[in-house]
Amino acid sequence: MTEAAAVPDFSTLLVSAEGPIGRLTLNRPEKLNALSGELLNELILASKWFTDRTGVKVVLVSGAGRAFCAGADLTSFSAAGSDPSEEERRDGADLGRRMADAVTGMRPMTVAAIQGHCVGGGLVLAAACDLRIAAEDTRFSIPEVDLGIPLAWGGIPRLVREIGPAATKELVLTCREFDAREARELGFLNRTVDPDRLEGQAWELAEKLASQPAYSLELTKRHVNAVAEESGSTADAITDADGLLGALGDPESLRKMGEYLARRG
Repeated sequence: MTEAAAVPDFSTLLVSAEGPIGRLTLNRPEKLNALSGELLNELILASKWFTDRTGVKVVLVSGAGRAFCAGADLTSFSAAGSDPSEEERRDGADLGRRMADAVTGMRPMTVAAIQGHCVGGGLVLAAACDLRIAAEDTRFSIPEVDLGIPLAWGGIPRLVREIGPAATKELVLTCREFDAREARELGFLNRTVDPDRLEGQAWELAEKLASQPAYSLELTKRHVNAVAEESGSTADAITDADGLLGALGDPESLRKMGEYLARRG
């Protein structure tokens, strides 16, 4: 079976490979690419698929439509079973962490091309990528605490590594929006570009990376990731699921969640 014939048929992702460059596009534009359980699972499978494609050196990660990703799809998770067992609840709470680990561990280099809104879990997905380029009008936010839950999915160590502890505490706890310029100044983005140039600039960056020897690309990625783990390990993020479930049993957190959802209809 050829690599082209083996392209998986996902429901929530568009996946392709053109020579050394692959594309992974979140494809729920009607939901602003919100991360449902199905989408999280397909991201895990797609990460393995790209890892197994030995000819692919770089994967461009993007979102279809008006947004990169609007974060976790709360309606999807709340509808995922009327009476789940404790094990099922924990597996569901841990799914986002496993997604982020899968994207980080993907063998090819990953370049996130970010536009529109990049929110919560979508920001964790972007942080799991190796490089990030965003349109200048992109808006970022981490609304979890306003929603009554802690930032999970390994988001805290990834943010601390990229922007430092003080900025992480402020952005996570105030939940305020910030723009692409601030994200670039904090070190979260490699570059910002005019919205009309995002696609072209991301592709040019992917082409430059793809022109480098695969050995050096993969070795450098593994080396940098190993050093990053020493400075801010994601190993303990497996306990993030417990933090999420704990918030669902905390009266103040639940009240905050109800207020947040009521404000947004």
